[in-house]
Amino acid sequence: MELISKALEFENRKMSNMSTSDRVSASREAKQLVLDINKIYKKNNDPELMDLMKRITVKKQKIEKRLKGKPTV
Repeated sequence: MELISKALEFENRKMSNMSTSDRVSASREAKQLVLDINKIYKKNNDPELMDLMKRITVKKQKIEKRLKGKPTV
């Protein structure tokens, strides 16, 4: 499936040396991938799809953490 190959490519992509706009677009892409995979998951409940969604979500959270920056105390 094309969607799964896109998700695996996203998961293996290097995230170093990204600009802020690259991070924003990567975060949006991750969100869309998870939502699309979730539609398929609802139909067949494949545990591999759930694992893929979890891995992409973890990567998305790391990207968003970098977007927010260091907290000031």
